[in-house]
Amino acid sequence: MVENDNGVLALDQALSARQVDERRERTVDERQRSLLGTVADHLRAEGTADVDALLATLVEQPDYHLWAGGRDVGPKGRDGVLGYYQQLVDDRRQILEFDIERIVVDDDTVVTEGWIRAINRGDIARRRGWEVDDEEASYLVTQRAVIFWPFDADGRMLGEDGYATWDPQGARRLADHELPDVYRRLFAGVA
Repeated sequence: MVENDNGVLALDQALSARQVDERRERTVDERQRSLLGTVADHLRAEGTADVDALLATLVEQPDYHLWAGGRDVGPKGRDGVLGYYQQLVDDRRQILEFDIERIVVDDDTVVTEGWIRAINRGDIARRRGWEVDDEEASYLVTQRAVIFWPFDADGRMLGEDGYATWDPQGARRLADHELPDVYRRLFAGVA
């Protein structure tokens, strides 16, 4: 994450896919290369909010296990996962950067670990657990995440098992001049 010369926040939405592609290039085992390629495709689809391409990386009935506060809040089945990603798009939360610091891969699972930084409207940030003072403002929210990407014997992604932690008081209110155009366009014409 950087700011350009005008102080505009620049989140690199393609960073995680590039990082997984770079790891794939250093991987010799063909099955592991294939799994990494599927994860990269999944991350690219998330970055562009292409729900159809994202679902294409998953088995027919995927299960997500997203652990928060000691309980699994992840969507289950194709309809649940579709609803989960549709909500992300509806909430306009797709302007995010996942800066992966560690990637581990074997024949059944890819594991990624790093920092997720995203821009959320105040009402959405509050609903997701951050303490914010203005529901109409935009905030930079940051969390540390580990994601396990399990695969079946045919190399199809079974879902995601995610663990994240964050400081509820750690949301930073963004000034209007910090908001990138790609984020502003999400709200163009929205009352």
